[in-house]
Amino acid sequence: MNHIKASMGEKGAQAALYLLMGSIVLVTVFPFWNQLVVSLSTSSSHAVYSTGTLLFPSGFTLDSYKFAFHYDSLWKGYGNTLLRVILGVVLSLIFTSLLAYPLSKADLPGNRIVTALILFTMLFSGGLIPNYLLIKKLGLFNSVWALVLPNMIGAFNVLIMRNFFKSIPDSLQESAKVDGAGYFLIFRKIVIPLSKPVLATVALWVAVGHWNAWFDSLIYITDSNKQVLQVVLRKIIVDNNMDEINAMLYQSKQFDAFSSRQLQSTMIMLSVIPMLVAYPFAQKYFVKGIMLGAVKE
Repeated sequence: MNHIKASMGEKGAQAALYLLMGSIVLVTVFPFWNQLVVSLSTSSSHAVYSTGTLLFPSGFTLDSYKFAFHYDSLWKGYGNTLLRVILGVVLSLIFTSLLAYPLSKADLPGNRIVTALILFTMLFSGGLIPNYLLIKKLGLFNSVWALVLPNMIGAFNVLIMRNFFKSIPDSLQESAKVDGAGYFLIFRKIVIPLSKPVLATVALWVAVGHWNAWFDSLIYITDSNKQVLQVVLRKIIVDNNMDEINAMLYQSKQFDAFSSRQLQSTMIMLSVIPMLVAYPFAQKYFVKGIMLGAVKE
C-alpha cells in the first residue's frame, strides 16, 4: 500500500515538474514565435497595426524582410557586431585560458593572492565614470577595441576554466614533461585539445554577451557607421526613430506595404537568428563544460 502511494506521489511530482517545465518553455518561446508571426503576416491584419500581437500568421508575406535586406544601417550594425563578437571571443579565449592554466597549478607562487584579486573584481568595480575616463585617455573612442578590451577577461570565466584545467589528469602532463615538453607545448598540445567543452562554453557565453551588448557602444561609439546592431535596433524599437526607414519606404513607394510594427519584428528576428543557429553547435559541450568547470576544486 505504501509502495502504491509512493508511486502515485512520484507520478504526481513528475506531472507537476512537466507542467512547470512546459510553462517555462511556453513563456520563453512565445515572444520569439510572436515576433516571427507578426513579421510574416500581411499588413491587412488589424492586430498587426494595433497591438502587434498574433498567435498565428494572418496571411503570409516576406515584404518586410525584402525591405530589411536593403536597409544599410542594419547591415552596417551586423558587420560591426560580428567584428566585435569574433574579436571578443578569440581574445577572451586566448587570454582567459593563459591566465586560468597557471592558476590551476597549486604550486604556483602567489596563486591564492591572484585568485583572491580575481574574485575581488567580481564583487567590486571602478564604475562607469572611471571606465569612461580610461577609454578616453587611451584614445579608444569610436573603436571596436573600446568594446572588446574592457570585457576581454571575465573573472567567472577564469574560475570556470581554471577548475576545468584542474580536472585534467596530472599524469598526462607529467609524462609530457619527461619527454622534454615545456609548459607552453603541454598547454597547446595536451590541455587545449582536452578542453573543448569548457572552451565552447566560455565562447558561447562571451559571444552572447557581446552580441546583446549595447550600452558600452552607445557611450563609446559616436560614429553612426560604427554602431553595433543592438544600438541600431534600439533607435528603431525603443526610441521609435523611424525617420530614416520612413524616408526609404516613401522613396521605394512601399509606405503602405507593411506597418512599422512588422518592420520592428522583422529586425528583431534578424538579430536573434544568428545566436539561435550557433547555439546547437555548442550545446553538446555546454553541460559538460559547466559541470566539470564548476564542481572540481
